[in-house]
Amino acid sequence: MNSWDAGLAGLLVGTMGVSLLSNALVLLCLLHSADIRRQAPALFTLNLTCGNLLCTVVNMPLTLAGVVAQQQPASDRLCRLAAFLDTFLATNSMLSMAALSIDRWVAVVFPLSYRAKMRLRDAALMVAYTWLHALTFPAIALALSWLGFHQLYASCTLCSRRPEERLRFAVFTGAFHAFSFLLSFVVLCCTYLKVLKVARFHCKRIDVITMQTLVLLVDIHPSVRERCLEEQKRRRQRATKKISTFIGTFLVCFAPYVITRLLELSSAVPIGSHWGVLCKCLTYGKAACDPFVYSLLRHQYRKSYKEILNRLFHRRSLRSSGLGGDSHSQNMLPVSE
Repeated sequence: MNSWDAGLAGLLVGTMGVSLLSNALVLLCLLHSADIRRQAPALFTLNLTCGNLLCTVVNMPLTLAGVVAQQQPASDRLCRLAAFLDTFLATNSMLSMAALSIDRWVAVVFPLSYRAKMRLRDAALMVAYTWLHALTFPAIALALSWLGFHQLYASCTLCSRRPEERLRFAVFTGAFHAFSFLLSFVVLCCTYLKVLKVARFHCKRIDVITMQTLVLLVDIHPSVRERCLEEQKRRRQRATKKISTFIGTFLVCFAPYVITRLLELSSAVPIGSHWGVLCKCLTYGKAACDPFVYSLLRHQYRKSYKEILNRLFHRRSLRSSGLGGDSHSQNMLPVSE
């Protein structure tokens, strides 16, 4: 194993560790906080988190074994199962992000009727559609025997070894990425750009009120005025940064892999195996990014895992103080002669 393979293996191990810990923490927050569970986005987050955990414990270790061994890491049946999961979980992840963007769009554009438009039942129907959509393509690939170990990506995924099926497989691959990656990307762009437009409109209204207030308050201290103007600037940039993060992580993690899969269909474009594995690692990296992008940095989740940590440390302190009290009482007992 050369230095490139060792580096890719290390990247996979790091991604697995971060993904496992962060997604497990999101699940703990969902179990701990009833307020989070009552909200419709919790279903989308739960669906995304469970998919990320399944990918972390099944697909990532097999890809790691494929990188280290430079060959198929498991039996044909297990590899087909892993390829089925890989295709399903990738599509489910993309569509879950699209569902979360639709939820944000409804919350921002229709704030007064959000609870009526996005109920838990509506969220459950969207998750059911996500599963049905995500199951369609791997089911077709399984029926046509287009699942197995792909040497270029060192992983069990979509592949076709029969030259006579090259055209059919190319059409299938193009349709698969169009109805998973491209569809999700279009939904993300349309919803979040609309959210950004509404956020900027509200920022302008707040800016007008702030400037009018500063003009009326003639005797205001200059430092207070500067703080108000700085907060005004941060408010304008906050929505842009968040939306850039949502769309940017989606593109960085999925676009290289999708483009490589499409270029692979043309034999005129040579693709190195290290680049193929790196693209696959980037798609796995989305499982490690999602908890921070969509959950753990939000106020409710921060509050929830702080309460979990406080409760855990409080129990430990009570247990240690109890043990200390018992030993102290034993020392104070009179010794019988």
